[in-house]
Formats: sequence, structure tokens, C-alpha cells
Amino acid sequence: MKILQRVSIKQVITEKSKEQLVTQFKKRKQQLERERDQLYFELKKMNKTKKNPDIRAKYTKEIEKRYEDIKNIQFQLEQVHILPLGTEIKEKEIDAIIEVNEGDNWDELIKEKTIVIKDGIVEQIR
Repeated sequence: MKILQRVSIKQVITEKSKEQLVTQFKKRKQQLERERDQLYFELKKMNKTKKNPDIRAKYTKEIEKRYEDIKNIQFQLEQVHILPLGTEIKEKEIDAIIEVNEGDNWDELIKEKTIVIKDGIVEQIR
């Protein structure tokens, strides 16, 4: 029988992976800033036309959400810079199919599995 199990993917921090993380965070921050600016522009345009206040409130809420997301990304960028090399960070989780047979040790089967990646190469499977 086969079952699904969650597997953690961890990344070992190296100079190369730090650079990639910084690049990803900067791109995401720029995207959020563009979205925020566009929403702000639309809100200003809407204020001139005296449209529905509920729609204005939604635009304002979305702008505030972008500001918060930008602050979070800025914090994450700062954290990346202080992370020591060799640190493992959780990148994501994926589903894996596990084969279960009669006589298997259940405790071993359900133990949390982890894949450790260093510079794009699988270093360990735990």
C-alpha cells in the first residue's frame, strides 16, 4: 500500500544561496512596490471621480497589505545577511509517496522525513 507523507525541504546557507535569497527577496519587494504604486494611482484616480466608498476602502486595505508585505520582506532581507554559513533553513514542504508493507516498522515510516539541499544538490535525506 502507498500513503502520502509530508517531507521538509531544507536549504544549507552558502554564499551562493545567500545571494539567491537576497535576489529573490529584492525581486518580490520590487513587485510589491509596483503593485502598491499602481493601487495608489488607481485610488487617486477614483477619488477624483467620487466613486463608491466601499471600493476605495478595498483599495486602501490592499495598499496597506502591500506596505506590510514590503516591511516583512525587508526584515527577511536583514535576517539573510546575519545568517551564518552552514545554517539550515526550511524552504518548503512537499508530499511524498511512501510504500507501506506488512512487517514494516510503523514508527520509522511515519517519522518526519527531511531532504537537505546545498547549492541545488541533494546533500542528505533524513
